[in-house]
Amino acid sequence: MQRIINVITGRRTSWIVLVGMILAAGGVFALGSGSEGDTSPGVGLPDSAESAQVAVLQEDLPGADATSALVVFSRDGEKLTDDDIAAIANAGTALAELSSSDFIPPAAVSDDETTALLVLPLDVIEDVAEQADRATEIRTMANENLPDGLQALLTGPEGFAVDIAAVFKGADFTLLLVTVIVVAVLLLITYRSPWLWLVPLVVVGLADGLAGIVATRVAGLMGIALDASVTGILSVLVFGAGTNYALLLIARYRDELRQFEDRRAAMAKALRGAGPAIIASGSTVTLSLLTLLFAQLTGNRALGIACAVGIVVAMLFALVMLPAALLLFGRRLFWPYVPAFGSDNPSQRGLWSKLGTSVSRRPLVVVIAGALLLGGLALGVTQLQIGLSQTEKFTAVPEAVTGQEIIADAFPAGSGSPAIIMAEPDRADDIAAEAQDVDGVTSATVGESTADIAEITVVLDAAAETPEAFATIEKLRDIDGALVGGLDAQSLDVSRAQTADQDLVIPLILALVFLVLVLLLRALVAPLLLLLTVVASFFASLGLSWLLFESVFGFPAVDTNVVLFSFLFLVALGVDYNIFLVTRAREEAVEHGTRTGMIRALSATGGVITSAGILLAAVFAVLGVLPLITLTQIGIIVCIGVLLDTLLVRTVLVPALAFLAGERFWWPSKVHSS
Repeated sequence: MQRIINVITGRRTSWIVLVGMILAAGGVFALGSGSEGDTSPGVGLPDSAESAQVAVLQEDLPGADATSALVVFSRDGEKLTDDDIAAIANAGTALAELSSSDFIPPAAVSDDETTALLVLPLDVIEDVAEQADRATEIRTMANENLPDGLQALLTGPEGFAVDIAAVFKGADFTLLLVTVIVVAVLLLITYRSPWLWLVPLVVVGLADGLAGIVATRVAGLMGIALDASVTGILSVLVFGAGTNYALLLIARYRDELRQFEDRRAAMAKALRGAGPAIIASGSTVTLSLLTLLFAQLTGNRALGIACAVGIVVAMLFALVMLPAALLLFGRRLFWPYVPAFGSDNPSQRGLWSKLGTSVSRRPLVVVIAGALLLGGLALGVTQLQIGLSQTEKFTAVPEAVTGQEIIADAFPAGSGSPAIIMAEPDRADDIAAEAQDVDGVTSATVGESTADIAEITVVLDAAAETPEAFATIEKLRDIDGALVGGLDAQSLDVSRAQTADQDLVIPLILALVFLVLVLLLRALVAPLLLLLTVVASFFASLGLSWLLFESVFGFPAVDTNVVLFSFLFLVALGVDYNIFLVTRAREEAVEHGTRTGMIRALSATGGVITSAGILLAAVFAVLGVLPLITLTQIGIIVCIGVLLDTLLVRTVLVPALAFLAGERFWWPSKVHSS
């Protein structure tokens, strides 16, 4: 490792490293991601899921290449007039130009005569931009020449697909812009220098752009397409983690500039000190993310591989390009707070030193108080509700949701999202009759068929993706010879797959994090205590977040993947700060003992880790700029959890546990002998 450090910090070789990194990055940018267009977030169920099997069988039907849009006509609860009905008929005639079928059935009018529903068959379009253009054309044509007060709304499969895609239209740019602004402001506040903040910001920004391209390429080799939700989280993670690594390295570099007159020698010492902690931290996060490759849902695997690549790129740029870039400038880069050679380190007698000394006097009281606080916050988890329907996933209500709600009020609630049963043709009529008798079913109609399979459309009484709808799906699946798919069945299968992924991945993450900590610290007690504190912090942040979701934001539940993703980011990133602190404590404990070593470590890392935690929390909170509840919930939970880790767990609780354990904190190793 020393040879690599010498190359990065050498008077002649640092230039070569910097230019080489820039040229390599330019080559990757020129190569591009290979992606042919944006894709909407997919379902990604395994082939074994029943709804996935139904979707495969539907591909053999004559209408396999078709989808449908539902156009809802209403005048805000009032009865439709004769002029309204005539205008709706004319709109149907006009929309026939866009249909995949030669004939469009006339619009169905609800029993209360307040709503008309037009089913528009369409060809499947994979490209998001083309799909959006067609949706705009449908909305324009449907609303042309309508009487005053009558409106047409696009909903159904096509409407939801377009509206979800619209959430992510420009998402990367929006997230990137807000993230850059947040990071720039916080770096400026942290360094209080007019130009120092520019160096890590440019380096991390370059890493972010490169990570998106490399991640897309790597995922493509595995047959996985990255959608905008994944690339958005990837960008936030790379900026957050990359800036954290930069803060740690620059803080160590600033300390060493007081000990070394030559800035290159200072950087070499800083890399030797901070490098192992950054590598251990990044490796922990990377390995934790890679556990998602064992998941059933493709979306989980996509996030795992993309973010793992992003963390590796962030580490590489923080440990190679950033030191070389910093060495271009002298000490004056830190102006107006220039670390002069031979000056004292103010951190060793500052706020964090005083806090560490105070905690060391009454560690048991601190541990009990911390445990009670985290435990009290975690009580909110007992009230947690999981599962959002399509109509509940937006912070701003899109047109498709409004249209679906109008349908649910005027027609049987499941009219907009019927269940689909696939059966053998010679049994289709019998199975349809049996389905018709199931409690919760409004109608069951035999549709298209081939020599091998027949499709039965089943309309449910219950609104889509509700417990009542899921219960009816379960009853339909009890019918012998029936394979049940459709939106409700798909949502039920996604929920079960997500639960299975959660049950598999969470223990894997805990095992990997524990193993990395054991190897890094060469101890058993410290890793176990650190892991317990991070898990407690997760449950506390989840409990507090649920209270906020319920009382402040009015969210009815958390989405099915929120718990897993939040756990992944919080445990992996939360351990980061403990690694930064405890590796420095172990280094100091060799000479000064555990108690003094922990106080010195807290003094040295307190400011930078707190800054890093606040920055990471703010960066994840940026996910809330998108009108999708799932990302907002992940951002809030991770934001709260990182703040708890930074301000309470790492600052107070971990030092208190170390003071209580004493030299046994490093058992079975013996760090200090006196």
